[in-house]
Amino acid sequence: MGIIKKTFYTGVWTSVGVMGYLVSQTTLTCPLPRDDRLWTSPAFQKYNAHRNPPTQDIVTKRIPLDKIKPELLEKEGALTVAFCRGVWSGLGYRFQRSYLARKYQGPATKGQLWTKEQFETSDYEPGTIVTDHFEVVDKTPTEITVRCGDTPRNPGPRDSDGLFFISAEVDKERNEAVLGLKSAFFVSSQKVEGIAGPMPVWMEKLHTWYSRILLETASWSVTK
Repeated sequence: MGIIKKTFYTGVWTSVGVMGYLVSQTTLTCPLPRDDRLWTSPAFQKYNAHRNPPTQDIVTKRIPLDKIKPELLEKEGALTVAFCRGVWSGLGYRFQRSYLARKYQGPATKGQLWTKEQFETSDYEPGTIVTDHFEVVDKTPTEITVRCGDTPRNPGPRDSDGLFFISAEVDKERNEAVLGLKSAFFVSSQKVEGIAGPMPVWMEKLHTWYSRILLETASWSVTK
């Protein structure tokens, strides 16, 4: 029992330490402010045609420019693509990547991105599909928009739908790179009454921690 108890408490304190680190390194904003560009984005207006209330949040991380790989600051859009590559190839997505591969990788999903090498070399142009769950639907120099919630093989309205905005911008005034992961989950198949998003509170909390992990581990791919 002594070994079990010691292992349990070690796990608890490790988890507390990881959570504390993520809080110190990332910033969570939930709900999104009224002037956030999500609300007027073409993707949100297209896929959430019923204007149903979403479960929404954004996690951000600021990094001094002198810690960013210099080649990523030389060409417009390079930082955004590199950060996006880090989201999918990084440690944070490893478990979900393996889980989806076991369930869905096969002849029907050939041509999608499944391997670490593919994640690290893709330019994430619109139409790119990641592990049969994420599809790039828009791309600008500062933001890559990904639809999620169901397989891209179901292109129509969904009971479970959502958008994932992967962004990287340079704040010249503060001499920092600003990395962000913004999420919006909603029902697109029908009109929903009320003002609450589709996720229960406990699931929303877990999602915000997962977003923090994805952001932090993806940031490692753009720093020196």
